[in-house]
Amino acid sequence: MFQRFVFQIKRVFYLLPFFAFLLATAFAQAQDGKQAFQVCAGCHSIGEGQRVGPDLKGVNDRYEEAWLIQFIQSSQSMIKAGDEQAVKTFEACNKIPMPDFELNEQQVKGLLAYIKNYKPEAVAEAVVQADPNFLENDFNNQVASTYWLSIISAIVLLLIIVDLLFTKVIKMYFIHIILAMVAVFILSEAVYTDAQAIGLTTGYEPDQPIKFSHKIHAGDNKIDCQYCHIGASESRHSSIPSASLCLNCHNVIKEGINTGKEEIAKIHEAVRSGKPIEWVKVHNLPDHVYFNHSQHVTVAKLDCEACHGDVANMGRIQQVNNLSMGWCLDCHRKSAVQFDNPYYTETYRTLHEKMKSGEIKKVTVEDIGGADCQRCHY
Repeated sequence: MFQRFVFQIKRVFYLLPFFAFLLATAFAQAQDGKQAFQVCAGCHSIGEGQRVGPDLKGVNDRYEEAWLIQFIQSSQSMIKAGDEQAVKTFEACNKIPMPDFELNEQQVKGLLAYIKNYKPEAVAEAVVQADPNFLENDFNNQVASTYWLSIISAIVLLLIIVDLLFTKVIKMYFIHIILAMVAVFILSEAVYTDAQAIGLTTGYEPDQPIKFSHKIHAGDNKIDCQYCHIGASESRHSSIPSASLCLNCHNVIKEGINTGKEEIAKIHEAVRSGKPIEWVKVHNLPDHVYFNHSQHVTVAKLDCEACHGDVANMGRIQQVNNLSMGWCLDCHRKSAVQFDNPYYTETYRTLHEKMKSGEIKKVTVEDIGGADCQRCHY
């Protein structure tokens, strides 16, 4: 009897490392799940009713785990594939798309475990500190000013003239000549650099009427650019989102971590009063230039970042490219034509056949007239 008891004690002792591993794994999953839910909390609650998205209380019991994992990772893929439950959920939430999340299977399981075992008091632990500098960027693409170089060069030239005519401190004239040549060269370079930048606004970063951060919306919350800028894929203009579109989320989310209630209240006031928010346009082209967003986004399949930079990591939007004619032409000389478009396949069949046969490596936009003046100026 005693030996049997000792055997059972030893058995438990040997299993202790295994139990410790299970506990550590469960704790790690809970921690990961809690962290992942901070992103979800913008649109979902647990037991507090529907917000932008459905209440997640009991979601583990309503759906199979495998389906939930796939849906959380990429709901839009499932909707496009015609998954019945995904489409039904999408329509129940007024067809407001949920962004894809870069979570692996283990991380999603941790999130689901956190939702299943959620206790209301856990909210108090997840307080995020406000960042007073949330709109500031850690980069500046503004062209360096040559103002002081021009001033110093002009002063040097003036001193040379004064010394030649009056003071005569420097006795050797070749020194005057060398100094004058250096000053003229620097002054000319400064004038040339400034002349090149006329009409260009690289680094332009204006304040907006509402303290809106693309980093929070496009970066942290992974909202797709075209959810807000709905015209980019179908129109010449990308379009500024209306205040009513903002209320798809901010009818429920009425307070920001960094801004409190004041900034979001401006959206509600705009809708109530019917007076649009006067956003300041950042990316401007001359009036004589024709640019079509849909041609670049839908036909050329360019990412928004190609022209606008890493918007998902910008607090206040800043112009990162100079948008000059030379910059556009350089892109047209390098960018390949997307021959999955029937128009190009038929219109430029000869070039397409040459590319398929290996006679040429690729067909660029320049090859089909993308560098012709009338493409942008007419």
